[in-house]
Amino acid sequence: MNADDECAGREPAGDGWPDVPGETALTIKVPEADPLVRAGFPAHVTVLYPFVHESRLDAAAHRELSALFAGHDAFTLTFAEFARYPGVLYLDPWPHAPVTALTKDLTGRWPEAVPYRGIFEPPLAPHLTVANDEGPATQDAAYDALQAELEPLLPLSCRVRTVHLIVWDGTRWRDRAAYELGHRPGKCPAARDAVRPFQRYA
Repeated sequence: MNADDECAGREPAGDGWPDVPGETALTIKVPEADPLVRAGFPAHVTVLYPFVHESRLDAAAHRELSALFAGHDAFTLTFAEFARYPGVLYLDPWPHAPVTALTKDLTGRWPEAVPYRGIFEPPLAPHLTVANDEGPATQDAAYDALQAELEPLLPLSCRVRTVHLIVWDGTRWRDRAAYELGHRPGKCPAARDAVRPFQRYA
């Protein structure tokens, strides 16, 4: 769904990425960047992939997630520069710190949720994949051209107020819930509104 499918040049599940139905991830949607993305999935910055299996996410777990995200203020990400991983052209979200702080808190509470299954060392930095369909022989020319085409559209900024829980159903990633950032007692309305259910990630 991002570096897992991005660095492999494909959607997760199947070849090399053993996602199973019920696999989950936590992600930040960046609709402002959707017009730039050529990778075949919505613009996003991954907070934690994979997370725990959906079967473990009972009401208590959702309350814990809601409280964890409530402890982090909303923030703004700015996308001003392109960068590359092998086979991947991506936008570098700045600053990294708010995203990595979320990941750190999540893995502190759920240490079994190792980012990217521990495949990348050091772990991948926050990023927003733009394209991931080129191999070593073609990526430089293709991504140079795409980058030149898209650079006039930068910079762009996104105010991040929610983190989305998505679930792999065996075919696609679907929205399951959205957790509000900074949703502390006294700051926002009813606590029950801090978790918003969704039907699909499209």
